[in-house]
Amino acid sequence: VCCLEMTTKRKIIGRLVPCRCFRGEEEIVSVLDYSHCGLQQVPKEVFSFERTLEELYLDANQIEELPKQLFNCQALRKLSIPDNDLSSLPTTIASLVNLRELDISKNGIQDFPENIKCCKCLTIIEASVNPVSK
Repeated sequence: VCCLEMTTKRKIIGRLVPCRCFRGEEEIVSVLDYSHCGLQQVPKEVFSFERTLEELYLDANQIEELPKQLFNCQALRKLSIPDNDLSSLPTTIASLVNLRELDISKNGIQDFPENIKCCKCLTIIEASVNPVSK
């Protein structure tokens, strides 16, 4: 059973995304952790929080590609996707203008898109155990 951990105004741990109508207010989810869940793709629930999501952990799954919709998460500061099956980073990564940390270690990434330099806040890239050629 995969445990989904979400950090909100109060910490909630559950298997599904909670109802966002507690006391009539929208729940603000800033951290999602889907590590070690046996996923083959990024869960669609992630996109429900594209305005507030700041950290996304997808460690140790079998994800082969990152969907375009992920790059609408403008508030994303940390994207952690080590130990997956990624072969490339899409050029849409340039949309993540607030991204500070990117962990893509233990994948099959050979090079970085030229426009990753548009991620002006990016200060940490962990890319070990990849066949990076340039």
